[in-house]
Amino acid sequence: MNIKQAKEQIKYAVAAYLTEDEYGEPVIPVERQRPIFLMGAPGIGKTDVMAQIAQELGIGLVAYSMTHHTRQTALGLPFIVEKAYGGETYSVSEYTMSEIIASIYDCMEATGIDRGILFLDEINCVSETLAPSMLQFLQYKTFGRHRVPRGWIIVTAGNPPEYNNSVREFDIVTWDRMKRIDVEPDYPVWKEYAAEKGVHPAVTSYLEIRPQDFYLIESTVDGKRFVTARGWVDLSDMMKLYEKNGFPVDETLTRQYLQNDRIAKSFAMYCALFGKYKSDYQVDKILAGEAGEDIVARARAAKFDERLSLLSLLLDGVSGDVARVSVDMQAHADAAERLRGIRFDHVFTRPLRRAVQTAGIVAPGSRPVVDARLIEMDYGPYEGAGLGALPQEVLTFFRDFAHNPAPAGMEQLSSVVARAGDFLEEVRGLEGNLLVSTHAIAMKGLLEYLTPGSNGAYWYKYIGNCAVYLTEYRDGAYSVPREW
Repeated sequence: MNIKQAKEQIKYAVAAYLTEDEYGEPVIPVERQRPIFLMGAPGIGKTDVMAQIAQELGIGLVAYSMTHHTRQTALGLPFIVEKAYGGETYSVSEYTMSEIIASIYDCMEATGIDRGILFLDEINCVSETLAPSMLQFLQYKTFGRHRVPRGWIIVTAGNPPEYNNSVREFDIVTWDRMKRIDVEPDYPVWKEYAAEKGVHPAVTSYLEIRPQDFYLIESTVDGKRFVTARGWVDLSDMMKLYEKNGFPVDETLTRQYLQNDRIAKSFAMYCALFGKYKSDYQVDKILAGEAGEDIVARARAAKFDERLSLLSLLLDGVSGDVARVSVDMQAHADAAERLRGIRFDHVFTRPLRRAVQTAGIVAPGSRPVVDARLIEMDYGPYEGAGLGALPQEVLTFFRDFAHNPAPAGMEQLSSVVARAGDFLEEVRGLEGNLLVSTHAIAMKGLLEYLTPGSNGAYWYKYIGNCAVYLTEYRDGAYSVPREW
């Protein structure tokens, strides 16, 4: 399966393992909860998926690479204690706390979240001294005498032996205690991720032309030559910084990330053309319908390879919007299906076309009321600015707006919560079902207001496109919202 399908399966399994019976005990006992094993080639996004799942489920995450651990760090260090047996005193071995188990307790203390995922990467590369203890760990969830805390689900990952010389083959007894998921690289799925992450347009347009260069691992007389999804993403991030600082994006750079001579050279040449034609043809003006006659004349007279490059640039200019629209349409359909059969007596939306359209799809036939208090955020002097025109302090804020203050002129998060609360207090007296259509930051403001004691937890939570939350107003108060 691809990484998107694998993510879904892992998310389902974690949620199932966390399900409790009427006595508060796991429906599937801990000893029978098979650790999940994600088997896949390097660089396809296994670690990123774990972080996304933890965010979406609102649980903690502790991640370790098992190649860095020995028996002593995983199980703890031995020390001698005196104990009495049958009236005699003996010296016996005890063990200090496992470093891995201790990290879980540290995470719980730091976040206040008592459930989570313990992600152990490269578990099939453990040291020879640690290997005998892994069977006990996989079945009983203990390292030595230290048990994984209740509510923490074990997810592991590893590479097939053809990609890693350190891989130790598991025997049938070990495999029979694991829930195995095999993952393969999938370019169409990665494209969705690239659109959401904002991967450099030169990367996405190049891979549209040459999708066979997306992921490649081959053996040559000079050793392994490879290109991975991780390599493209990391190169994209560096390209943006190079361009911002006026550094050249050339083959010297591309070879550092794309460790295949042919692909590194091909992409470097494409980047040179991408920049030249984008500048010469003023692609932004073409897309805005403002191209001059000289640009039109040059395009008409251009040779085939130049026309092809120009076409790629134009397609790249619109592909981001097209991809986002496609994802939005699917999300709208999913939300409408979940809410089908519910009659909404009142529909409110933020004053933006997409939010109004969403409300119309989910509640067909309704007349949405536009309320300015549901805007995502007041961006002040930066409203409408493109990503390339934003100063560093704004980009820093967007990378982690829960910890970084909003730049001067932009709305603070406390203001978002305040106006969200003002809206909720005003509509609390309305009769019937009420639908609110807004976007992520405003949604988080609403959830923060409705959840006493959240202390900003929702600012860290990932909220997917067209996510649905439900709250009920009874006996003069709103219930704590839950995701539908």
